[in-house]
Amino acid sequence: MPNLQPDPTSKDSLDRVVYIEHMDAESVQAASVTMRQANADHVSADEVTMNLSAAGGVNAATFSAQQSMIGGANAEEIHVWNSAVGGVNGTLVNVQGTVAGVAGQSITVEGARVGLAAAQEIRGGRVETVVLLAGRVEGEVHAVVDTRGAIIAGLVGGLFAGLVLLVGRIAFRRE
Repeated sequence: MPNLQPDPTSKDSLDRVVYIEHMDAESVQAASVTMRQANADHVSADEVTMNLSAAGGVNAATFSAQQSMIGGANAEEIHVWNSAVGGVNGTLVNVQGTVAGVAGQSITVEGARVGLAAAQEIRGGRVETVVLLAGRVEGEVHAVVDTRGAIIAGLVGGLFAGLVLLVGRIAFRRE
């Protein structure tokens, strides 16, 4: 697998644009990276665009992916359509597809399945999520556990664990 790192001795090494098609890469670092039907372990750039591609991790200022698989993405602005993502962290996040976890300031989710969604503001339509932690929610969002439910579950779980420890300590006390 090639390692598409810039030459550290070059002054403009991070000013280049990298286009990867029908190729596997270990690590890609540039000003702008476009991937089409390609795979990379890690991508780092100001702007990353993926189409029918896969990446283990992406760090970018702006990240967009369509019909791709991403292990994790960290960017200021994220747009993901019809893709599967392990984790997403960004300021402005737009997601359509399947995401294990998404965190951000403002999240827009359309027709997506999300494991954990945490944000100050979540907007969307036809969103299914297991755990929802949000300050403000707009749209049709179906959560198994919302913010209030998560707090109650934590309190009940902590109370139950405390009682079990107390009973165990009393029952198995050595004198």
